[in-house]
Amino acid sequence: MDRLDDFETFRFLHGGSERTVYRKGKGPAVVVMHEVPGISIEVARFARKVVDRGFTVFMPHLFGPVGKKTTEADRLAQLARLCISREFHVLSENGSSPVVDWLRGLAAHAFKEVGGPGVGAVGMCVTGNFALSMTLDPWVLAPVMAHPSFPLPLTRAKAAAVHVTPETLVNARRRIGDEGLKVLGVRFTGDVLFCRAARFETLRRELGDGFEAIEVPGSSAAPHAEPPHSVLTIGLLDCKGEPTRAAVDRVLDFLAERLN
Repeated sequence: MDRLDDFETFRFLHGGSERTVYRKGKGPAVVVMHEVPGISIEVARFARKVVDRGFTVFMPHLFGPVGKKTTEADRLAQLARLCISREFHVLSENGSSPVVDWLRGLAAHAFKEVGGPGVGAVGMCVTGNFALSMTLDPWVLAPVMAHPSFPLPLTRAKAAAVHVTPETLVNARRRIGDEGLKVLGVRFTGDVLFCRAARFETLRRELGDGFEAIEVPGSSAAPHAEPPHSVLTIGLLDCKGEPTRAAVDRVLDFLAERLN
């Protein structure tokens, strides 16, 4: 177990919803949104890397257990719960999940508290698309979409969709042209279950030069991460020269370029 004792916690209320947020570090704020099944040992490891790079992490607890090592059984069980959740619209192609409004409120709070040029947002798996939706607010300057998985790819159309409103895409294109906004995406090429190649093709088409894609060979994932999906966490081989380590380093560099 990882009790996250090195993080401070506080309760954040916005829009009638209150959740616990884990906070650690100094420097510009980065909202780290965890994947299924929860704030796992692997997600906490990534959050600490962000802290070590000179940022203040705000990591909200959105669902599931805290401090456990990820298991496939836990992932499937939590994904099933999200499918019936009112705050996660897992099949929406041209709309976002209601929980994004709360996350935007947290990002605004983090920006007000920490200051600096703006805020980073790193979403993973079921929260991956949320980073793009959060660019509706001008203080979100460094969105990272790590293996974005919504809508669940039950059809070809859903596999190519990006789970954001048309307004989000229009605003992102405007910010790319006017402000130089950049959006970073990360996925395994061997991910055929949740984040298929068609989704990144949509992002390239919609965002043009504003979208930077890191597509890591599925064969480079950690041996226990089968099928390959979570580049920054479960699939990470944290050794110099490994493609997954290079992907994490690029995410950290991206945050530094946009926020420092």
